[in-house]
Amino acid sequence: MTDKKFIIKKIQQLKKEKNAIILAHCYQNIEIDEVADIVGDSLYLSRQAAYTNKDIIVFAGVYFMAETAKILSPQKKVLLPRMEAGCLMADMIDVKQLREFKSKYPDVPVVCYVNSSAEVKSESDICCTSSNAVEVVRSLGVKKVLFVPDTYLGNYVSKQLPEVEVITYNGFCPTHLRILPDDVDKMRELHEGALVLAHPECHSEVTKRSDFIGSTSQIMDFVKKSNNKKFIIATEIGVKERLERDYPDKEFYLISSKAVCPNMKWNKLEDILNALVNEEHEVFVPDEIAKKALAPIEKMIKLKG
Repeated sequence: MTDKKFIIKKIQQLKKEKNAIILAHCYQNIEIDEVADIVGDSLYLSRQAAYTNKDIIVFAGVYFMAETAKILSPQKKVLLPRMEAGCLMADMIDVKQLREFKSKYPDVPVVCYVNSSAEVKSESDICCTSSNAVEVVRSLGVKKVLFVPDTYLGNYVSKQLPEVEVITYNGFCPTHLRILPDDVDKMRELHEGALVLAHPECHSEVTKRSDFIGSTSQIMDFVKKSNNKKFIIATEIGVKERLERDYPDKEFYLISSKAVCPNMKWNKLEDILNALVNEEHEVFVPDEIAKKALAPIEKMIKLKG
């Protein structure tokens, strides 16, 4: 029995013994899917964190995701296998900066992308993910919103809802911004007939050149339903790897070798095992912040019942 097989067997055993669940984001190392109970994007994992009846949640993702799980399930033990797995976009705004941003636009509601800290969520009116950002902004029924922290997702929402003025904070995802408009043009030349599928965190000039724009789950669903056989994937490499595994009859090309999120790759199977064995790297959110942050998260989750 290989070390990997032993680790997987031990993880499965500990999950049963400790009534634990493993949630994994689509950008994680693909080997983690072998032990994960649920794999998905931020919205799907947020919902599962809220609904699970397990005592321990091991979140194979980055820090803000584990925080969100803890806010939704305060009575559960939430473990992040590698505490250094943060999000550079989330780090671009703190509660002080958000308050300064809000002060320039009094009485304008704040739509907060889930890629943000619990503190920032606690100062917002409603949260959103890349899957539901347009729906969330539309649900407010207002003429103007503040959108934090991702300016590119905010700009995408603005194009879908021209009747709403979307004022964006100047945050961004470094991984998606490494994807350049020239990458789209070059890959189209190399792979004639391939459709370009892009995440809305990409630069506007990239999404403008794409055939489909959507979250990780929406990109995967598009591939599932499409009769096309070739796709250029303009998002993190983890999506391409899972599509190759799930649709071996189709061809997938990563838009750029730079489309890799280093923070999402921190977690390894050994880290999952260590988290379960020692129940360490527990994530905590102060009660006052958690209570305030819960409201905008729940508003988002309730949009689809």
